[in-house]
Amino acid sequence: MIGYLVIAIYLLGTLGLGIFSYKQQTNTAEDYFLANRKLGSVVLFFTLIATNFSSFFFLGFAGEGYRIGISYYPMMAFGTGFAALSFYYIGYRVWLLGKQENLITPPELIEFRFQNKPLKLLFLAVMVIFTLPYLALQPIGAGYLLENLTSGQVPYFVGATFLTLVIVIYVFIGGMLSVALTDVLQGILMFVLMLLAMLVIASNLGGFIEANQQAYNIEPQLFSRGGVNDFFTQKKWFSFMALWSFTLPMFPQMFMRFYTSKTPKPLKISTILYPLITAILFICPVIIGMWGHIAFPDLSGKAADRILPMMLTEYTPNWLTSVIMVGALAAFMSTLDSQLLALSSIITRDIYLSYIRPEASLKEQTLIGRILIIILAIVGLIIAYKPPNTIFAIATQTFTGLTVLFPTVIAALYGKNISPISCVLSIIIGELMVIGFQLQWLPASLTFGFLPVIPVVAVSSLIIIFGSICSRKTLQH
Repeated sequence: MIGYLVIAIYLLGTLGLGIFSYKQQTNTAEDYFLANRKLGSVVLFFTLIATNFSSFFFLGFAGEGYRIGISYYPMMAFGTGFAALSFYYIGYRVWLLGKQENLITPPELIEFRFQNKPLKLLFLAVMVIFTLPYLALQPIGAGYLLENLTSGQVPYFVGATFLTLVIVIYVFIGGMLSVALTDVLQGILMFVLMLLAMLVIASNLGGFIEANQQAYNIEPQLFSRGGVNDFFTQKKWFSFMALWSFTLPMFPQMFMRFYTSKTPKPLKISTILYPLITAILFICPVIIGMWGHIAFPDLSGKAADRILPMMLTEYTPNWLTSVIMVGALAAFMSTLDSQLLALSSIITRDIYLSYIRPEASLKEQTLIGRILIIILAIVGLIIAYKPPNTIFAIATQTFTGLTVLFPTVIAALYGKNISPISCVLSIIIGELMVIGFQLQWLPASLTFGFLPVIPVVAVSSLIIIFGSICSRKTLQH
């Protein structure tokens, strides 16, 4: 009963912020999709954190801590922290162009820089297609969580559907301002409650030293540099570090955050503070996952993704479990709301407005955006109905697909005389490589021991560089 009450209070709070945001709106596309480009340092920082820390953070990190061990922590903390540099070297340029040219979506920036509609549509298609599986991770996580929290009284898919419905309501009503304000609440809850979860579980296991000793006695490889079964080779570790750095700014929900900053200062502050948060916070789910071997030593595959709620149920009182689970719900909701808004913005602006109804009023654009939020949420739930793989595997595959866009974005922001055709070829060949490695049409030997992301980004980049050289020679003659 306490669990239901705590969750109800939290969800009502998010809906209240949605209503508040609605009352502040001027009913323009820029206001609905970008909060009028007026987010300050505190709100932007928390919305960047909350948007990126998803079910992958709460459940996926704990699951990998259980499967791999402590070596997963520095890979994620340093990789994500290093990726925060993109908040400025990409974010500032995006902010500047967005402000100068009234750009709202990532494909709009690509079209402005290259004046090429096929490239814009290809960029859009990749961004949407590879974001949808990651979007589905959020209802997957919510379903797992509520099922464990209520001891099965709320079945997996019922919980996933219910929380998705709540998110749809407040995003539908309040747009980006609603998402940003709820992200502040959710970001604070995530930080405080995840630390609390680690401390309480450690205390009930006899303290950090005792808990680690028990886990070590069960599975010593959890504490090795390479992880269980030497999962992390040096090349694989480097690959994951690169993957996070290339992918983070390519998430449409992160990319669009760069447009919303009031001035460059919030982007600079976020670049500095973001790595500190990842260093502190990322250890919590990983180490809880490792301790999971003490009470649940025989989990395998997708079952390990539930280790965090299982440990909370095992080692904390019901009321505290409910409170901490709200932090996990905050992680899921703060990512899903941003993904829904970003994808609906892209489809509204770059397909509906560009090709279906160019004369659509600002009011009509926001209406279409709201309808698309509902459609996208349904698509996410369809994918989540029967999760196809572990959370970590889904995320890695999704991220690799999005990294293909990285060279094109860098070319758009910093390149000169870049051939649009070379960017088109870069994306197409890059995605064909991603599919080829995934379906094993390309031999694993072609990765040279790295993850596919390394050869994929290398080839995609070389195509743009070669195309640029050819373009300059053509201009010279």
